[in-house]
Amino acid sequence: MNQHPYLRAYMAGIAVPTALLLVALAGFCIARFAFHVPVPIERVIIVPLMIVPNAFGLWNMLYLKLPSRWQTPIGLHGAFLPFFIGPIGFSVATALGFVRATERGLVAFDVVRIPYWWLAVGPFFAIAAYYLLWKYAVGFLNREVGIGG
Repeated sequence: MNQHPYLRAYMAGIAVPTALLLVALAGFCIARFAFHVPVPIERVIIVPLMIVPNAFGLWNMLYLKLPSRWQTPIGLHGAFLPFFIGPIGFSVATALGFVRATERGLVAFDVVRIPYWWLAVGPFFAIAAYYLLWKYAVGFLNREVGIGG
C-alpha cells in the first residue's frame, strides 16, 4: 500500500476538520433558525470551509514530506498550524469587514464581542486543541491509511 502516499496524507488530514465543520454548521443552523440568533451563516462558515480542511491536508502532506531528522511527534507538528491559520483567518475576516475593533474589544459579525484579553489567551487554547486533534484524530487516520503518524 505504498501508492500515492501524499494523496492518502491529504485525505487523512481533511477528514477531521471536515467532520468538525459539519457539526459547526449544524450548530449555526440551529442557532439561527431555531433560536433566531442573528448570525449570518453564509458569511461565518464559508471561509473556514475553504481554508481549514485544505490547510489540514497540506499540513499533513508536509508532515509526511519532512526528512526523518526533522520529524517531530504529529501532535507537536499539528500544534504549529494555528500560527499560520490564525493570522490568515484574522486578516481575511478584518479585510472583509467581519471583525472590527472597538474600545471594549473586537466585535465579530456585529453579534459577538471578544474582549482584548482573549487575544492573549485564545492562541493557547487553539494550540492545545490542535495538538489533541492532531495527536489522536489525524494520527489515528494516518495509521489507518498506512502512512505512519
